[in-house]
Amino acid sequence: MEPVYRPAEDSYLLLRHVERFVYGDVLDMGTGSGVQAVGAASKREVTSVTAVDLNPAALIDAEKRGAAAGILWKMRFIQGDLFSGVDGTYDWIVFNPPYLPSEGSPDEASWAGGEKGSETIARFLEEAPRHLREGGGILMVYSSLTGLCEDCFKGYEVEVLEESRLFYETLTCVRFTPS
Repeated sequence: MEPVYRPAEDSYLLLRHVERFVYGDVLDMGTGSGVQAVGAASKREVTSVTAVDLNPAALIDAEKRGAAAGILWKMRFIQGDLFSGVDGTYDWIVFNPPYLPSEGSPDEASWAGGEKGSETIARFLEEAPRHLREGGGILMVYSSLTGLCEDCFKGYEVEVLEESRLFYETLTCVRFTPS
């Protein structure tokens, strides 16, 4: 099994906005250790959280984190690649994607987002509107090292919520609303 992505600067940047915005039914795509899922489920305004990850070890970690926080009753877990196995619609989708360019084989799926770093993001953004309720939104983080294509954000209104400059990159947290 692959290692589970541990919370880092990008996780906490996104979490600040999860705590600020989300309500209702939330989908945490690529939950990793479950930081975003537990942060969302801890909010009174959140009804349920569905945590999805390709890595079964990540789902185990996320479930343990939810149990430790006493909010496991609000959570469910799905093993899958992006939206495979996900049905229904959500008020919010949260995604801390693998966003770094591939360094060749073998890469760790928790951080390598494809050759340019944006391929997973592009797939996600293409599929996401089918899983959002009217008025719903997406919170996502990415890096200045991510090779974003011109059309990646096509079909969305994009609001930059916060940028965090690190030694080697700038992290950006954005809110997407389908246009």
